Amino acid sequence: MSTAQKAAIEYDRSSFSDEELKNLYLGLLLPRMIEEKMLILLRQGKISKWFSGIGQEAISVGACMALTNDEYILPMHRNLGVFTSRNIPLNRLFSQFQGKENGFTKGRDRSFHFGTQDYNVVGMISHLGPQLGIADGIALASKLQDSETATVVFTGDGGASEGDFHESVNVAAVWQLPVIFIVENNGWGLSTPSNEQFRCESFADKGPGYGIDAFSIDGNNILEVYSSVKQIAESIRKKPRPFLLECKSFRIRGHEEASGTKYYPDGIIDEWSKKDPLTNFETFLLEEGVLTQEFVEGERTRIKQLINDELEIAYAEPDIEPDLDKEITDLFETHAPELVEPSTNKSDKRFIDAVSEGLSQSMEKHDNLVIMGQDVAEYGGVFKITEGFVDKFGKDRVRNTPLCESAIVGTALGLSIRNMKAVVEMQFADFVTCGFNQIVNNLAKLHYRWDEKADVVVRMPTGAGVGAGPFHSQSNEAWFYHTPGLKIVYPAFPEEAKALLAASINDPNPVIFFEHKALYRSISEPVSDDYCTLEIGPASVVSEGTDATIITYGMGVHWALDLQDKSGRSLEIVNLRTLAPLDTEMIYDSVRKTGRVIILTEDCITGSIASDVAALISENCFEYLDAPVKRVGSLDTPVPFAINLENQFLPKERLAETLEAILSY
Repeated sequence: MSTAQKAAIEYDRSSFSDEELKNLYLGLLLPRMIEEKMLILLRQGKISKWFSGIGQEAISVGACMALTNDEYILPMHRNLGVFTSRNIPLNRLFSQFQGKENGFTKGRDRSFHFGTQDYNVVGMISHLGPQLGIADGIALASKLQDSETATVVFTGDGGASEGDFHESVNVAAVWQLPVIFIVENNGWGLSTPSNEQFRCESFADKGPGYGIDAFSIDGNNILEVYSSVKQIAESIRKKPRPFLLECKSFRIRGHEEASGTKYYPDGIIDEWSKKDPLTNFETFLLEEGVLTQEFVEGERTRIKQLINDELEIAYAEPDIEPDLDKEITDLFETHAPELVEPSTNKSDKRFIDAVSEGLSQSMEKHDNLVIMGQDVAEYGGVFKITEGFVDKFGKDRVRNTPLCESAIVGTALGLSIRNMKAVVEMQFADFVTCGFNQIVNNLAKLHYRWDEKADVVVRMPTGAGVGAGPFHSQSNEAWFYHTPGLKIVYPAFPEEAKALLAASINDPNPVIFFEHKALYRSISEPVSDDYCTLEIGPASVVSEGTDATIITYGMGVHWALDLQDKSGRSLEIVNLRTLAPLDTEMIYDSVRKTGRVIILTEDCITGSIASDVAALISENCFEYLDAPVKRVGSLDTPVPFAINLENQFLPKERLAETLEAILSY
């Protein structure tokens, strides 16, 4: 390269020493050379996929190097420079790319779909947007802990079309969180150009709508990226608030290598290649005399050797040997539950009172616990479970949220990453659909993927019988039962509700906690006044009998007890209490005892948990059965509004008929 060449990018080096400029240059050079090697390995079949960031390295490197190492950064596909700038050992990155044990996901995920607490990096999932909410949670923890740290999260111009972008930026604005949202605007969402993605001229135009500052910079100018992020980070450490930073760049290669670039207009790659962040910066530093050609050649030789040496370490590592037990046990963070027996100091409490008291006493026990949800603060939630909590615990810990279930579940996960606990209240279980992705793809899979806990409880007021219609009455526990990595709790009585909620909050794993709305104020019993817990998992026999077994949970337990009283039959009623993990041994023991069984659920019967339990019984207890296994559940329709239609929908009246059928079989 001749020093007579002129850089196509204008650099302002006035605030940079020669040493700082050299470090930034080397920060750019390393990921570029790794990428060039990865593209060779991809063609050789030694890695399976690659998302190239060539031409965009200045954004990753500049942003990461502008932060302190204790500050979290949440990258995406094209941010190799984040991982290299955090000095993650290259052999571990290469093991990750090849699905080796020494990678960060034990062969369970690929490329940059991982995080590491050792380097304060939290990687993406393929759905692009959810990491924005996680950044909110990390930034909220920083604010609550007075740690004076900034958080940086990346998204692309395509990913910014997702609802998570709006939700997360809005939450950060409302709560004044110290997070920098970096939009890598490379002009294309896979093959879709920007003019088919959004109508604004610049993402900086979006800032005023959220009431936050927003800037647009040249993402190929590493000095501009570094200076911008550094100045913003320094500011928000002292005065927490979010910023939106658009970095304009271009994706030289395809979305991933298999997709190619045939959709690009002729000449656009050549035009943007003139603005290459590495070659331009190198040219500029040669012009300035900061670098010499000998230094450049020497560093390229050194880095090439480093890459090859680190690859050899990764190559030498054996392929992963499948271990069935390990695959199952790694679903959850190891947890030895603290069992606190209910005290004899009891008073009569309704279901709703027990839930509220369990939540309040958990807030007292865990000073790092935060409650979030719509209207949960001064209003106390629509069911008044958190009424008075703001006076006791303050608004930092009892937080009203905008209507943005996805961002709030993501925020809860971000709090967990910063060693806090979170309880998220869905105003109604039906509304969880808006946060579904975060639960089933982030909370549920996190520990399995990279050994990180998800210390989050999602409270779910659920169920029909109150004339609330199709969108406030659904039983949706089966949606989550199908997803490995979630614990599901569904109590039927006040004391077990209180104790199981406390146990769920203690558990560092994600728990979906169902509370039947119709039980809130309709039942009561003596409940321990003191803090207590109950082990998650074991079912209970609420009534012993010999004629038949009814296996159920939630409101179904009360329907079964009512049937027992009216029928005069000797019924064994098994209250599951926990749906995942499922107490199969208690189920099998009861079935072996009576030989006749009904599985009762309020859920629609098709695809219900009752169907799975019926299959388990048929597989494991067939020789003990004296009659066919019967499922009783709600109709396969939405939940109707009119009471007479809702009564027909629900299974209570069909339960007695089914019992007589199996007893007379």
